[in-house]
Amino acid sequence: MAEHLEHSHQVKIIEHNLERCTTLSERLDRTVVLHGSATSKRLLEEENIEECDIFCALTNDDEVNIMSSLLAKRLGAKKVLTLINNAAYVDLVQGGEIDIAISPQQATIGSLLTHVRRGDIVNVHSLRRGAAEAIEAIAHGDKQSSKVVGRTIGEIDLPEGTTIGAIVRGKEVIIAHGNVMVESGDHVILFVIDKRRIRDVERLFQVGLTFF
Repeated sequence: MAEHLEHSHQVKIIEHNLERCTTLSERLDRTVVLHGSATSKRLLEEENIEECDIFCALTNDDEVNIMSSLLAKRLGAKKVLTLINNAAYVDLVQGGEIDIAISPQQATIGSLLTHVRRGDIVNVHSLRRGAAEAIEAIAHGDKQSSKVVGRTIGEIDLPEGTTIGAIVRGKEVIIAHGNVMVESGDHVILFVIDKRRIRDVERLFQVGLTFF
């Protein structure tokens, strides 16, 4: 993940294993590798966590991921993404202070859902044991034929319970802000809490007849 992001974003990794820190430092070009614990309030404050666009907790320990995410959020991180292997935990934390909780066990379900979604939906990940979904959709058309292209994120009429987390444009990953303009060909990452709104998201990315 750091390799993909470090050439377009400022990336910092917190790693408690000193040997692993050395390996990461040698492998990565621009990423800052810090030796310490992500549950350390002092370390997060020293690294200006309040200026962080998104804090990702990606260890193999669910409890560490949850606690570090909650701490980062309370210290000012704008968004937190938490990897949770125990599906029972996802229901407990999703929708609270943790913005995005992902269970990797749902990846297989997501790959199947991709094939039954309408519109140009290229990837789907089921969250909260199927109660919510993370969707990757491609924006097509122009401002006349599309409800998203040529508009800022703040201008898009998103279905209730839906948020845009990021936009992937070529090799660039753009964290979602209200003034970010969606361009044709962008891969838009959305999080849908209310599954009843999924059809609305699909329709949002469908291109009008004027495009053809």
